[in-house]
Amino acid sequence: MSETRAMIAVEERQRDPRPAKRTRRTEDPLLPKSGKNDAAAFWLYLIPGFVLLSVIIVVPLVWNVYLSFTSYRGIRPPEWIGLDNWIRLFGDEKFWLSFGNSIAMIIAMVVIPTLLGLALAAALFDLVGRKFGGKLASFLRATFYLPQILPIAVAAVVIGWILRADDGALNEMLRAVGLGDLAHNWLGSPDTALLSIMVVMVWVQLGYPVVIFMAALQRVDPELYEAAELDGANWFQRFRAITVSIIRPEIFVVTLTCTIAALKVFGPVYTLTRGGPGNATLVPSYYSFSEFFQTQQVGYGATIATALTIVIGVVAFFFIRAQNRAERAEREG
Repeated sequence: MSETRAMIAVEERQRDPRPAKRTRRTEDPLLPKSGKNDAAAFWLYLIPGFVLLSVIIVVPLVWNVYLSFTSYRGIRPPEWIGLDNWIRLFGDEKFWLSFGNSIAMIIAMVVIPTLLGLALAAALFDLVGRKFGGKLASFLRATFYLPQILPIAVAAVVIGWILRADDGALNEMLRAVGLGDLAHNWLGSPDTALLSIMVVMVWVQLGYPVVIFMAALQRVDPELYEAAELDGANWFQRFRAITVSIIRPEIFVVTLTCTIAALKVFGPVYTLTRGGPGNATLVPSYYSFSEFFQTQQVGYGATIATALTIVIGVVAFFFIRAQNRAERAEREG
């Protein structure tokens, strides 16, 4: 009977052109009431986030900055020494060497992966996807991204086996093809240790820009490529005029995030070389770690960490400013 009445009501409603009377809305007691109390009610949902942000980020950051002005070995209370740690930092050759190695990491984790990732993403989207189908392009994209999901400790152990001096896979392959003279202690020699880590980081980092750029290319109208191809533009011309110009915001994002990751890189250096041989692969994050836990110079380690935080903040500021200027110029143009 209820279904019959419902059907009759629907038929009558369809025959009746008059709009239905608006019924009074019943408010859910679990939802905040509309009006001036809305903002206060919404702020309540932000409290857990603010608490976690304070406990995990703000409080440790403030404490770290305070320790940078103290002499502290982790046992007795910190002793205020003013700017002594900072004066020592600016005259520390190891500190500047570590930042020099960070520039090498930026090349390996930002410049090369971004350029290669941009070219690979365009090739997978514009060539492989069109000629062989989207499934093959997606499979290759996942293959490039695989190193990103591997735990860095596992990847470092595997890379350590490959680059081992005595019986590493790389040296064995060189001997097998008659190039035994090129066999080398790749991670144990100051001449090749940093270069070896750079190659590893290119392999690890490459999948991230490939995935981001391929996702960005989904919003590019395929007709643009077809029109350019009909006009006689080759692949490189289509890549430069269409791909790069349209996904410029994603290029800024990838460049910024990869630069931050390169400046604070720690895991590969810790697991592969521990900053050695000598200081050939020393980076600021590992230098700070060693001062904290190996030499127990907690105050000086905090100074290195604070300086690294300042550098990252400045880099992020200029990247965002450059991105805003580029977007503004594009809108005005």
